Amino acid sequence: MDATKPGGVTARCCECGGGKYDEIANVIDLYKGKEGSLIQVLHLAQQINGYLPLDLQIFIADRMGIPLSEVSGVVTFYSFFSTKPKGKHTIRVCLGTACYVRGGKKIIDKLTEKLGVEVGGTTDDAKFTLEVARCLGACGLAPVMTIDDVVYKQVNVNKLGDILAKYDNE
Repeated sequence: MDATKPGGVTARCCECGGGKYDEIANVIDLYKGKEGSLIQVLHLAQQINGYLPLDLQIFIADRMGIPLSEVSGVVTFYSFFSTKPKGKHTIRVCLGTACYVRGGKKIIDKLTEKLGVEVGGTTDDAKFTLEVARCLGACGLAPVMTIDDVVYKQVNVNKLGDILAKYDNE
């Protein structure tokens, strides 16, 4: 989908579809010129497209009238933002001190084996992305992992099969 950038230049976003591109352009127009709005725009753009490829970052920078370095700096600084496609579900395993001591690393090792991906990777079927969290703030429930917004407490390697099975029919 083509859209006109500031200055009358026509651009094409190669990574995201036309409807998504138009929706992101509308979000940018809604927030453009508002102080401190870049994070909100990036958050909404990632919700719409699933991730923030370089083409989309360039479009956001041009459309908002800010340098690409500012957009890329925010995207790479905050771990919430992704420049690569993510799976339908994001698994985050806490490796804060309490979770690590109580077996968080073993959970990571077993998940990488079961899913066939390293930390930061996405399964071939695009079902799961595996990430590490430095602290999920649930130390009393350690070790903890989340899948999307669901918190799993006192996880051990023997529970992983049952937990992952809940997502089999999706």
